[in-house]
Amino acid sequence: MNKVVPTKAEIVLMEPFVGLTIEHIHVPTNTEGFAAATAEIKATGIVGFDTESKPTFAVGEVSEGPHLVQFALPGKAYLFQLHHAEGLPFLIDLLQSERVIKIGFGLQSDSAHIYAKLGIHMGGVVDLNSVFSMKGFRKQIGVITAVAVVFNQRFAKSKKITTSNWSQPELTSQQMLYAANDAYAALKVMEALNLSREELPIMGSTPLKETADQEPF
Repeated sequence: MNKVVPTKAEIVLMEPFVGLTIEHIHVPTNTEGFAAATAEIKATGIVGFDTESKPTFAVGEVSEGPHLVQFALPGKAYLFQLHHAEGLPFLIDLLQSERVIKIGFGLQSDSAHIYAKLGIHMGGVVDLNSVFSMKGFRKQIGVITAVAVVFNQRFAKSKKITTSNWSQPELTSQQMLYAANDAYAALKVMEALNLSREELPIMGSTPLKETADQEPF
């Protein structure tokens, strides 16, 4: 049975989703910071994930993104800016890791952009669209609809922030909040769905001993 999702008008009336506050969002800028963030992300094992790219406006212009990669943990988020060369080895390690499960929406597009930029394939990816499809939702579901379905709450997105310059060296607090909570909301939705690691439709992984029963998309 095709499950029905709330309308935009219904979502507007819902209570707001409460995300991370600015003091819980961290942006590493040196080797020590990237190393510490990477260790904590690896120890967590399952994280919310998203990327942001400077938008393109001209016809035929190709995005040079992503410029920002977000990892959300319970209670905090780390934002990796790709212009920090010292952070790239740590970021590539996390992106390729099949043991760090990265949860998000529309991640096939993110994976394609990461391959175009860094020449690597992501491992351990779970696109929540596939999870909702397993549960009987036939339409593509983004973070706004998912938060409404799972929590009966309204996830606010600002078009102004969405289309802002994600390549700038210093992110604004509004950009940090937006980026972190996109990934954080994905993690919270995944937690609420209460699926075991073995039930997750993991994409881009090869069998590991503890995940031998998992199958890719």
